[in-house]
Amino acid sequence: MSTESKPVPDSISPVLREASSAEEIFGWFGVPFDQAVVNVNRLHILKRFNQYLSAAGGPAGRDADPTRARELLARAYGDFVSSSAIEQKVFKVFQKGTTQRIGVDALRGTRKGSSHA
Repeated sequence: MSTESKPVPDSISPVLREASSAEEIFGWFGVPFDQAVVNVNRLHILKRFNQYLSAAGGPAGRDADPTRARELLARAYGDFVSSSAIEQKVFKVFQKGTTQRIGVDALRGTRKGSSHA
């Protein structure tokens, strides 16, 4: 687990604006993390963190209290420690409930010049 705590400013806007990586955001807030979890889920964790911040109020929650933001980041990270991106459905591509299956016979019929009906 990695943690590299930095002093958190009064507003989280500078932290979010100036951070260049998920690891840096975790470091700013002093939230411990497993690098393997972040490597696989970094975008999902950050998207979920943004969703939690938005729900907390303000323009994308960027006026949230740093202590509250730390809790929300830890919560977003925790969502992916024991669950997958597919299960969490953060991004729209995972939210579509319909999966279309196409059989081999249907594919054979779509080839140009195919004699199959």
